[in-house]
Amino acid sequence: MTTRNACLERDAQDPLAPLRAQFDLPEGVIYLDGNSLGARPRAALPRAQQVIAREWGHDLIRSWNTAGWFDLPKRLGNRLAPLIGARDGEVVVTDTTSVNLFKALAAAVQMQAGQPQRRVIITERSNFPTDIYMAEGLSRWLERGYRLHLIDDVAELAGAINQETAVVMLTHVNYRTGYQHDMRATSALAHAAGALIIWDLAHSAGAVPVDLHADGADLAVGCTYKYLNGGPGAPAFIWVPERHQAQFQQPLSGWWGHAAPFAMAPAFAPAEGIARALCGTQPIVSLALVECGLDIYDQTSMAALRAKSLALTDLFIALVEQRCAAHPLGLVTPREHARRGSQVSFTHPHGYAVMAALIARGVIGDYREPAIMRFGFTPLYTSFTDVWDAVDILCDILDKQAYDIHARRDAVT
Repeated sequence: MTTRNACLERDAQDPLAPLRAQFDLPEGVIYLDGNSLGARPRAALPRAQQVIAREWGHDLIRSWNTAGWFDLPKRLGNRLAPLIGARDGEVVVTDTTSVNLFKALAAAVQMQAGQPQRRVIITERSNFPTDIYMAEGLSRWLERGYRLHLIDDVAELAGAINQETAVVMLTHVNYRTGYQHDMRATSALAHAAGALIIWDLAHSAGAVPVDLHADGADLAVGCTYKYLNGGPGAPAFIWVPERHQAQFQQPLSGWWGHAAPFAMAPAFAPAEGIARALCGTQPIVSLALVECGLDIYDQTSMAALRAKSLALTDLFIALVEQRCAAHPLGLVTPREHARRGSQVSFTHPHGYAVMAALIARGVIGDYREPAIMRFGFTPLYTSFTDVWDAVDILCDILDKQAYDIHARRDAVT
């Protein structure tokens, strides 16, 4: 059986271990919630001070030109692009995931306008709720009677896609279970029926290798505040491949997406290329912090991160099942590597109470209905010893029933 000393030895031999020092992690905390909010890079605080004190405070409005503020969404997009198999000029960091998804859905529907029988958007009932809500909202506003079709299981997808399908919209890694879709096979399935496919990479970008071009995606969105460590509410991103950019029309036609924003023309003319996915004035302070997380990715590779992610999650599953076998824990995350993201989810009848007890003991994960405890593993800063210690505390809580089933629920779980 694995021991704590064995975990310490694995950490000593881990080539990614030095990257942990680039994050400001509190003493006495085992942070296993990077799948919800990434830890703060140490460089983020001085970068924020630079933007606020120097670029804004001293240089004022000149910084749109002198500090490169105006081009920041595209520059960050080019830096993020290699992590998702995109190319220069295909990604911008901007707005929120929900807003970017609305843009992508609207554009995909417009691309299918020449086939009026295609009026169905397909997604999973277990998709992240905001994705479903945005598709519902768009469907209500479209004039041609679009509707949203929810499938209950991925096995239903092949039978659901047909000549009426305009768009298939899926999240690559499920937020609740950590299940990872086969992007290439699923994209091919959609294309075989003439549908377009949009991928939400919120739980993939920076956590698992993604190759949007090779895997046949049409459009993609995602966030930067999880594994990419951009900060709370950091701007999201949208990917529009070059082959679709000329056709890409989105209804949020703000001035930053204009071909000549400072011409101040009364009529909208979309910019060339990926800039047409932009909308309004950008939040420069939060955008600037995204770069601090991306800087750390330049020091490693997605292949190395994936290898460590799988090793961490394998270890966590094995230790929980070995040491907590007497308790009613149910693994909902796939064991198969190809189907697992970078998180592990277990059910427990009192999952919220157990997670609250863990957090009180310094092990920070989170909770999602129904009865699911989520543990996220960010290879940039999670150690093998973290895994051992987290399971040790979990087992102690369960063995002693040291949790309050009447615990008051926080607004954010």
